Amino acid sequence: MRKRPLIVLSTVAAATLLLAGCSGTASPESSSTPTPTASSSCALDAQPGATSDAVVVDGEGADAKVTVPADAPFAGVERTIVAAGDGEDIGVGDLVSVQYQIVDATSGEVLDSSARGEGGLLPVLLDTNQSSLFVAALECEPVGSQVVLTLPGSVLGEGASNVVVYAEAVEHLPEVATGTPVDPTPGFPTVELDDDGAPTITIPDGDAPTKTEVAVLKQGDGATVGAGDLVVVQYRGVKWSDGEEFDSSWSRDAAPTQFQTSGVVTGFRLALEGQKVGSQVIVVMPPADGYGATEGHELQKESLVFVVDILATTPVQQ
Repeated sequence: MRKRPLIVLSTVAAATLLLAGCSGTASPESSSTPTPTASSSCALDAQPGATSDAVVVDGEGADAKVTVPADAPFAGVERTIVAAGDGEDIGVGDLVSVQYQIVDATSGEVLDSSARGEGGLLPVLLDTNQSSLFVAALECEPVGSQVVLTLPGSVLGEGASNVVVYAEAVEHLPEVATGTPVDPTPGFPTVELDDDGAPTITIPDGDAPTKTEVAVLKQGDGATVGAGDLVVVQYRGVKWSDGEEFDSSWSRDAAPTQFQTSGVVTGFRLALEGQKVGSQVIVVMPPADGYGATEGHELQKESLVFVVDILATTPVQQ
Protein backbone atom coordinates (compact mmCIF):
# COMPACT_ATOMS: atom_id res chain seq x y z
CA MET A 1 0.00 0.00 0.00
CA ARG A 2 1.41 3.37 -0.98
CA LYS A 3 1.89 6.12 1.53
CA ARG A 4 0.45 9.50 0.73
CA PRO A 5 3.17 11.54 -0.95
CA LEU A 6 3.14 14.72 1.11
CA ILE A 7 1.95 15.90 4.47
CA VAL A 8 -0.20 18.94 3.78
CA LEU A 9 -1.47 22.00 5.57
CA SER A 10 -5.01 23.21 4.89
CA THR A 11 -5.08 26.97 5.16
CA VAL A 12 -8.82 26.80 4.56
CA ALA A 13 -9.15 24.99 7.89
CA ALA A 14 -7.50 27.85 9.77
CA ALA A 15 -4.08 26.19 9.90
CA THR A 16 -5.38 22.77 10.94
CA LEU A 17 -2.85 20.18 9.78
CA LEU A 18 -3.79 16.85 8.28
CA LEU A 19 -2.57 14.14 5.95
CA ALA A 20 -3.96 14.28 2.43
CA GLY A 21 -3.63 12.39 -0.82
CA CYS A 22 -3.23 13.47 -4.40
CA SER A 23 -6.57 15.13 -4.99
CA GLY A 24 -8.08 18.58 -4.92
CA THR A 25 -6.20 20.40 -7.67
CA ALA A 26 -7.29 20.87 -11.22
CA SER A 27 -6.47 17.89 -13.42
CA PRO A 28 -7.87 16.17 -16.51
CA GLU A 29 -9.70 13.58 -14.38
CA SER A 30 -12.72 15.79 -13.83
CA SER A 31 -14.84 18.36 -15.59
CA SER A 32 -14.77 20.54 -12.47
CA THR A 33 -11.46 22.37 -12.24
CA PRO A 34 -10.90 24.46 -9.10
CA THR A 35 -8.86 27.57 -9.54
CA PRO A 36 -5.39 27.24 -7.97
CA THR A 37 -4.63 29.71 -5.22
CA ALA A 38 -2.05 32.39 -5.98
CA SER A 39 -1.27 35.35 -3.82
CA SER A 40 1.55 37.78 -3.20
CA SER A 41 0.77 37.71 0.53
CA CYS A 42 1.68 34.97 2.99
CA ALA A 43 -0.91 32.18 3.23
CA LEU A 44 -0.05 31.22 6.81
CA ASP A 45 2.88 33.40 7.88
CA ALA A 46 4.02 31.04 10.66
CA GLN A 47 6.14 32.80 13.26
CA PRO A 48 9.14 31.60 15.34
CA GLY A 49 8.54 30.23 18.81
CA ALA A 50 10.19 28.40 21.68
CA THR A 51 9.99 25.03 19.93
CA SER A 52 11.17 25.98 16.44
CA ASP A 53 13.94 28.10 17.95
CA ALA A 54 15.14 25.14 20.06
CA VAL A 55 15.53 22.67 17.19
CA VAL A 56 19.21 22.09 16.36
CA VAL A 57 20.27 21.40 12.76
CA ASP A 58 23.77 20.06 12.09
CA GLY A 59 24.70 20.11 8.40
CA GLU A 60 22.22 20.84 5.66
CA GLY A 61 19.90 19.23 3.17
CA ALA A 62 18.83 15.61 3.26
CA ASP A 63 21.99 14.69 5.20
CA ALA A 64 21.42 17.16 8.04
CA LYS A 65 20.97 15.90 11.59
CA VAL A 66 17.84 17.37 13.15
CA THR A 67 17.72 17.26 16.95
CA VAL A 68 14.61 18.15 18.95
CA PRO A 69 14.87 18.81 22.70
CA ALA A 70 12.85 16.30 24.72
CA ASP A 71 11.13 19.10 26.63
CA ALA A 72 10.13 21.14 23.57
CA PRO A 73 6.56 22.39 24.25
CA PHE A 74 5.09 22.17 20.71
CA ALA A 75 2.48 24.74 21.66
CA GLY A 76 1.57 25.67 18.09
CA VAL A 77 2.71 25.83 14.48
CA GLU A 78 6.05 27.67 14.49
CA ARG A 79 8.71 28.55 11.93
CA THR A 80 12.29 29.63 12.51
CA ILE A 81 14.69 30.75 9.78
CA VAL A 82 17.94 28.88 10.46
CA ALA A 83 19.83 30.67 7.68
CA ALA A 84 18.57 33.44 5.40
CA GLY A 85 18.82 32.98 1.64
CA ASP A 86 19.59 35.64 -0.95
CA GLY A 87 17.39 34.58 -3.87
CA GLU A 88 13.96 35.73 -4.98
CA ASP A 89 11.11 35.45 -2.51
CA ILE A 90 8.97 32.32 -2.73
CA GLY A 91 5.19 32.51 -3.01
CA VAL A 92 2.14 30.30 -3.32
CA GLY A 93 2.00 28.75 -6.80
CA ASP A 94 5.77 28.69 -7.30
CA LEU A 95 7.53 25.53 -8.51
CA VAL A 96 10.80 25.03 -6.66
CA SER A 97 13.39 22.34 -6.04
CA VAL A 98 13.62 21.54 -2.33
CA GLN A 99 15.93 19.62 -0.03
CA TYR A 100 14.12 18.58 3.11
CA GLN A 101 13.53 16.19 5.98
CA ILE A 102 10.28 15.46 7.81
CA VAL A 103 11.15 14.11 11.26
CA ASP A 104 9.11 12.48 14.02
CA ALA A 105 10.03 14.70 16.98
CA THR A 106 9.50 11.90 19.53
CA SER A 107 11.49 9.09 17.93
CA GLY A 108 13.80 11.09 15.68
CA GLU A 109 12.74 8.90 12.74
CA VAL A 110 12.96 10.55 9.32
CA LEU A 111 9.46 10.06 7.91
CA ASP A 112 10.30 11.42 4.47
CA SER A 113 13.16 13.28 2.84
CA SER A 114 14.39 14.56 -0.48
CA ALA A 115 17.26 12.05 -0.38
CA ARG A 116 15.30 9.87 -2.84
CA GLY A 117 15.50 12.63 -5.45
CA GLU A 118 18.32 13.24 -7.90
CA GLY A 119 21.06 15.18 -6.11
CA GLY A 120 19.05 15.06 -2.90
CA LEU A 121 16.41 17.40 -4.34
CA LEU A 122 12.72 16.99 -5.15
CA PRO A 123 10.44 19.39 -7.04
CA VAL A 124 7.59 20.91 -5.05
CA LEU A 125 4.67 22.95 -6.36
CA LEU A 126 3.61 25.28 -3.55
CA ASP A 127 -0.07 24.43 -3.73
CA THR A 128 -2.26 25.10 -0.70
CA ASN A 129 -4.36 22.01 -1.48
CA GLN A 130 -1.61 19.38 -1.80
CA SER A 131 1.77 20.56 -0.54
CA SER A 132 0.75 23.19 1.95
CA LEU A 133 3.24 21.95 4.51
CA PHE A 134 5.93 23.33 2.22
CA VAL A 135 3.89 26.49 1.69
CA ALA A 136 3.99 27.04 5.45
CA ALA A 137 7.71 26.30 5.61
CA LEU A 138 8.96 28.23 2.58
CA GLU A 139 6.51 30.99 1.68
CA CYS A 140 7.59 34.63 1.80
CA GLU A 141 11.26 33.76 2.29
CA PRO A 142 14.08 34.03 -0.27
CA VAL A 143 15.38 31.04 -2.19
CA GLY A 144 18.27 29.54 -0.23
CA SER A 145 16.72 30.08 3.19
CA GLN A 146 16.99 27.13 5.57
CA VAL A 147 13.84 26.75 7.64
CA VAL A 148 12.59 24.74 10.61
CA LEU A 149 8.81 24.25 10.87
CA THR A 150 7.39 22.59 13.99
CA LEU A 151 3.96 20.98 14.03
CA PRO A 152 2.18 19.73 17.17
CA GLY A 153 0.71 16.25 16.93
CA SER A 154 -2.55 17.66 18.26
CA VAL A 155 -3.19 19.37 14.93
CA LEU A 156 -1.99 16.44 12.80
CA GLY A 157 -4.73 14.13 14.01
CA GLU A 158 -5.60 11.84 16.86
CA GLY A 159 -2.58 9.87 18.08
CA ALA A 160 -0.12 11.71 15.81
CA SER A 161 3.37 12.57 16.99
CA ASN A 162 4.87 16.03 16.94
CA VAL A 163 6.65 16.66 13.64
CA VAL A 164 9.57 18.84 12.56
CA VAL A 165 10.22 19.88 8.97
CA TYR A 166 13.65 21.08 7.92
CA ALA A 167 13.58 22.52 4.39
CA GLU A 168 15.43 24.70 1.91
CA ALA A 169 14.21 25.82 -1.51
CA VAL A 170 17.26 25.64 -3.76
CA GLU A 171 15.93 27.23 -6.95
CA HIS A 172 12.83 28.23 -8.88
CA LEU A 173 12.05 25.73 -11.64
CA PRO A 174 10.75 26.57 -15.15
CA GLU A 175 6.98 26.72 -15.59
CA VAL A 176 7.06 25.93 -19.32
CA ALA A 177 8.71 23.09 -21.22
CA THR A 178 12.36 23.90 -21.95
CA GLY A 179 13.25 20.94 -24.20
CA THR A 180 14.57 21.01 -27.75
CA PRO A 181 11.86 21.52 -30.43
CA VAL A 182 11.04 18.44 -32.50
CA ASP A 183 9.71 18.44 -36.08
CA PRO A 184 5.90 18.10 -36.17
CA THR A 185 4.43 14.64 -36.69
CA PRO A 186 2.32 14.41 -39.90
CA GLY A 187 -1.40 14.06 -39.30
CA PHE A 188 -1.34 15.55 -35.81
CA PRO A 189 -2.98 18.86 -34.89
CA THR A 190 -0.62 21.81 -35.35
CA VAL A 191 0.57 23.78 -32.34
CA GLU A 192 1.73 27.38 -32.15
CA LEU A 193 3.09 28.93 -28.95
CA ASP A 194 2.69 32.55 -27.91
CA ASP A 195 5.43 34.57 -26.21
CA ASP A 196 4.52 33.06 -22.83
CA GLY A 197 4.53 29.49 -24.14
CA ALA A 198 0.75 29.04 -24.21
CA PRO A 199 -0.30 26.73 -27.09
CA THR A 200 -2.88 27.34 -29.80
CA ILE A 201 -4.09 24.01 -31.22
CA THR A 202 -5.45 23.68 -34.75
CA ILE A 203 -7.31 20.47 -35.63
CA PRO A 204 -6.59 19.00 -39.11
CA ASP A 205 -9.28 17.94 -41.56
CA GLY A 206 -10.40 14.34 -41.28
CA ASP A 207 -11.49 11.88 -38.66
CA ALA A 208 -9.87 11.56 -35.27
CA PRO A 209 -7.55 8.57 -34.65
CA THR A 210 -9.27 5.48 -33.29
CA LYS A 211 -6.52 4.81 -30.75
CA THR A 212 -4.49 7.08 -28.50
CA GLU A 213 -1.48 8.59 -30.25
CA VAL A 214 1.30 10.66 -28.66
CA ALA A 215 3.94 12.85 -30.30
CA VAL A 216 6.77 14.87 -28.78
CA LEU A 217 6.86 18.59 -29.60
CA LYS A 218 9.86 19.42 -27.38
CA GLN A 219 12.31 16.81 -26.11
CA GLY A 220 13.37 17.33 -22.52
CA ASP A 221 16.34 15.75 -20.76
CA GLY A 222 15.10 15.60 -17.16
CA ALA A 223 13.84 12.76 -15.02
CA THR A 224 11.55 10.17 -16.64
CA VAL A 225 7.92 10.10 -15.52
CA GLY A 226 7.15 6.73 -13.95
CA ALA A 227 3.86 4.94 -13.39
CA GLY A 228 1.95 6.60 -10.56
CA ASP A 229 4.37 9.53 -10.24
CA LEU A 230 3.21 12.88 -8.92
CA VAL A 231 3.67 15.22 -11.88
CA VAL A 232 3.54 18.98 -12.36
CA VAL A 233 2.32 20.18 -15.76
CA GLN A 234 0.90 22.98 -17.83
CA TYR A 235 -1.74 21.79 -20.28
CA ARG A 236 -4.47 22.77 -22.71
CA GLY A 237 -7.24 20.43 -23.84
CA VAL A 238 -9.51 20.88 -26.86
CA LYS A 239 -12.15 18.77 -28.60
CA TRP A 240 -11.26 17.21 -31.95
CA SER A 241 -14.81 17.83 -33.21
CA ASP A 242 -14.65 21.64 -33.14
CA GLY A 243 -11.30 22.65 -31.62
CA GLU A 244 -13.06 24.21 -28.63
CA GLU A 245 -11.08 24.38 -25.38
CA PHE A 246 -12.66 22.51 -22.48
CA ASP A 247 -9.87 22.67 -19.90
CA SER A 248 -6.55 24.48 -19.56
CA SER A 249 -4.09 25.51 -16.89
CA TRP A 250 -3.16 28.38 -19.20
CA SER A 251 -6.66 29.78 -18.79
CA ARG A 252 -6.21 29.77 -15.01
CA ASP A 253 -3.47 32.41 -14.90
CA ALA A 254 -0.95 29.94 -16.36
CA ALA A 255 -0.73 28.27 -12.96
CA PRO A 256 0.88 24.80 -13.14
CA THR A 257 -1.09 21.93 -11.65
CA GLN A 258 -0.08 18.61 -10.12
CA PHE A 259 -1.63 15.17 -9.83
CA GLN A 260 -0.70 11.50 -9.94
CA THR A 261 -0.59 9.85 -13.34
CA SER A 262 -2.82 7.13 -11.90
CA GLY A 263 -5.53 9.71 -11.20
CA VAL A 264 -6.22 10.94 -14.73
CA VAL A 265 -7.94 9.52 -17.82
CA THR A 266 -6.07 6.75 -19.65
CA GLY A 267 -5.06 8.85 -22.65
CA PHE A 268 -3.52 11.53 -20.47
CA ARG A 269 -1.63 8.94 -18.44
CA LEU A 270 -0.25 7.39 -21.64
CA ALA A 271 0.95 10.82 -22.74
CA LEU A 272 2.96 11.33 -19.54
CA GLU A 273 4.47 8.05 -18.41
CA GLY A 274 7.83 7.37 -20.04
CA GLN A 275 8.38 11.01 -21.04
CA LYS A 276 11.16 13.22 -19.67
CA VAL A 277 10.77 16.40 -17.63
CA GLY A 278 11.22 19.43 -19.87
CA SER A 279 9.30 17.78 -22.71
CA GLN A 280 6.17 19.08 -24.37
CA VAL A 281 3.89 16.43 -25.83
CA ILE A 282 0.64 16.31 -27.78
CA VAL A 283 -1.81 13.47 -27.32
CA VAL A 284 -4.92 12.60 -29.32
CA MET A 285 -7.28 10.15 -27.63
CA PRO A 286 -10.60 8.52 -28.61
CA PRO A 287 -13.53 8.62 -26.17
CA ALA A 288 -12.59 5.17 -24.81
CA ASP A 289 -9.35 6.61 -23.37
CA GLY A 290 -11.02 9.86 -22.32
CA TYR A 291 -14.45 10.19 -20.75
CA GLY A 292 -16.28 7.55 -22.80
CA ALA A 293 -16.98 5.38 -19.77
CA THR A 294 -18.45 8.26 -17.77
CA GLU A 295 -22.17 8.10 -18.47
CA GLY A 296 -23.66 11.54 -19.05
CA HIS A 297 -20.30 13.36 -19.07
CA GLU A 298 -20.29 16.31 -21.46
CA LEU A 299 -17.16 14.88 -23.13
CA GLN A 300 -18.35 11.26 -23.16
CA LYS A 301 -18.45 10.98 -26.96
CA GLU A 302 -15.61 13.38 -27.75
CA SER A 303 -12.13 12.62 -29.05
CA LEU A 304 -9.74 14.88 -27.15
CA VAL A 305 -6.45 16.63 -27.81
CA PHE A 306 -4.06 17.77 -25.07
CA VAL A 307 -0.79 19.68 -25.33
CA VAL A 308 1.18 19.14 -22.13
CA ASP A 309 4.35 20.75 -20.76
CA ILE A 310 5.96 18.29 -18.32
CA LEU A 311 7.59 20.40 -15.60
CA ALA A 312 8.40 17.99 -12.77
CA THR A 313 7.91 14.44 -11.56
CA THR A 314 8.23 12.84 -8.13
CA PRO A 315 7.96 9.12 -7.37
CA VAL A 316 5.34 8.56 -4.66
CA GLN A 317 6.97 7.51 -1.41
CA GLN A 318 6.75 3.73 -0.95
